[in-house]
Amino acid sequence: MASVSWRHAIFFLVVVNLPVLMMACTSNYGNAIEEFCLVKFKLDMEVLDQQQWCSWEDTVESYGELTNCTFLVALKMNCFWPNRMVDEFFIRVHRHYFHDCSLSGRLLHDPPNRILGPFIVVPILVTLLMTALVVWRSKRSEGIV
Repeated sequence: MASVSWRHAIFFLVVVNLPVLMMACTSNYGNAIEEFCLVKFKLDMEVLDQQQWCSWEDTVESYGELTNCTFLVALKMNCFWPNRMVDEFFIRVHRHYFHDCSLSGRLLHDPPNRILGPFIVVPILVTLLMTALVVWRSKRSEGIV
């Protein structure tokens, strides 16, 4: 009987205190990651030319440091990670720095003609060859049963 009341007490403390802890995290955590993490990331990105922002090779280190910073701040503040604030934070970062980047990190463009040409010419030649073969074969109907 005592164990049941002990479990209820723990459950009650967790359910009642969790929203309070989460509220403290949301108000202070957002400010902390802006102040401690985003400032360094902004400086790192200013060093790069804006055309390099979409290059994963150029930004992976700074982006990794930003991610780790948000995790360490959450850990220090006893907040859950990832959380809603982190998601919103990274959405803002992506909208500002990576809005013109494709999913692969490179701007989309057509392949060079030396690569694109065979993909266009070969099907056309095969179609013409098959058409010529069918016409030639239809004129020689004597051997077909």
